Amino acid sequence: MKTACVQMNVSLGDTGANIHRAAALLKRAAKSGADVLVLPETWNTGFFPREGLRELSDGGRKAAEQTAGFIAREYGVNVVAGSVADLRDGKVFNTCRVFDRSGKCIAEYDKTHLFSPMEEDRYFTAGDRLCTFRLDGVRCGVIICYDLRFPELARSLALRGMDVLFVVSEWPLARISHLKTLLCARAVENSCFAVCCNACGKAGGVVFGGSSLICDPNGSILASCGTEEDILCASFDTAAALAAREKIPVFADRRADIYKL
Repeated sequence: MKTACVQMNVSLGDTGANIHRAAALLKRAAKSGADVLVLPETWNTGFFPREGLRELSDGGRKAAEQTAGFIAREYGVNVVAGSVADLRDGKVFNTCRVFDRSGKCIAEYDKTHLFSPMEEDRYFTAGDRLCTFRLDGVRCGVIICYDLRFPELARSLALRGMDVLFVVSEWPLARISHLKTLLCARAVENSCFAVCCNACGKAGGVVFGGSSLICDPNGSILASCGTEEDILCASFDTAAALAAREKIPVFADRRADIYKL
């Protein structure tokens, strides 16, 4: 599976510019021959404008489908379309959508852990379900940014058979070492590949750290970015996830009788 992470400099509150930039970068990434393209968190609004959030939010999948869905169909590529601020039923969600090579939306996930230190929980509504899906037959799962700090969530996806964990984020530079450590930990403990696409640039006084990376089941970093806008590409064989599980059988050796997720 060849994967391309679109490490995008997202402008706070400038949805028109962000959508235009995302489309341009996705087209560039699609020409790399990647099987899967990945966008960062809240690429339509940035993370996140307090004023006018509802008005700036996507509605009826418009931004996601007209941008990521169109690219998926036009180039015949899978797209894990980061996340968008998404207005549904009068509530704003932080929503990831996944599109297959035909441009069909095959999965949706609302961020379940909202980042209270930045008051995300005051402006967004939390999701309440897991999200797994298949891309070209490969079993995948997706989580959003702060979700990475909750190992129960990634383990729950792994117990559903996940081989590749996608993490879409807008993680600050000040804590970028946490992002790298946690992503590799999720890969090792769940014997899976982990792909993180992080935003970069400055928004509202916060500098976001880029440093997107792809990690294998042994915790080795296959590829990584710096802190500027970039497209990160790497290929990996998901059969290595099965081999890792056979070598160290953590799932077979779990003691589900004494703990429960």
